Amino acid sequence: MRRAVLSLLATLAAALAVTGAATATPPPPPPLPLPKKPDTVRLERVSGPSFLRVPPACYRQECALVVVSHPRGQSAERLLESPQVNVLVDALLAVPLAVLLSDDGGESTWGSPAALAQVASLRQEAGAHFAWNGRTYALGLSMGGLLALRSALPGSPYPVGGVALIDPWADLRGAWGTALSRRAEIAQAYDLSGEPEPHHSPLTLAEQAPRLPLFVVASPDDDVVPIETNAARLKSRALPGLSQFVQLSGPHLGANRFSPRVAGQLAAFFGRLEAQATEQALRR
Repeated sequence: MRRAVLSLLATLAAALAVTGAATATPPPPPPLPLPKKPDTVRLERVSGPSFLRVPPACYRQECALVVVSHPRGQSAERLLESPQVNVLVDALLAVPLAVLLSDDGGESTWGSPAALAQVASLRQEAGAHFAWNGRTYALGLSMGGLLALRSALPGSPYPVGGVALIDPWADLRGAWGTALSRRAEIAQAYDLSGEPEPHHSPLTLAEQAPRLPLFVVASPDDDVVPIETNAARLKSRALPGLSQFVQLSGPHLGANRFSPRVAGQLAAFFGRLEAQATEQALRR
């Protein structure tokens, strides 16, 4: 009897082993090979396309996103095609960081609330295309400085951990007073019937907000955006230790703003912010 029971148990064990083998989870497929060059993802909006650049490493490891806001009268397509801007972008991709060349809601939106809302939407969409760690930084060129700075201040629809600015407008009210053409664009972008109020200007808001990690490039020779009333006024709002101000010579958005040296300084700035943010996350 005991032998019969043992034989029955052995038969059941064998049957279970066969069933288990048939239902076992297959091993995961090998990971797909990484692309050899950064990808470019086109993100469409009514006002025009934006372009997400993704370095290969950001498909395997989590990366932050840098949102780039363009100068007046330009577009994300212009940034994508610019050899000068790509010197900066390539340095950021090498960190590695993903880079969103933003349409900003149009060519002359002057950091308006509508432009910021569109960038918030683009940022969220961009984050679905790579291994995003949820962190965002901003880079603003000339007029794009208004939107980049505004995105890092209280009331922004998304958090920004640091801002880089090149020949930036920061004082919207100052821009209003410089030319009738700029005044008309600002009035349309903000739906104004008169001069902007202080709360419309990112510079005024920055002067009332906690200090920020800032990387600012500007020139006293710039006759488009006065350094004294824009970049220089941000020095008191810069967070010590992490911030850097680079003074160059030459005209507005001159070639030396897009040199390998400046690109390396820009990449190092965002790299420091990422290293600090990663360390803080590990401590939690």
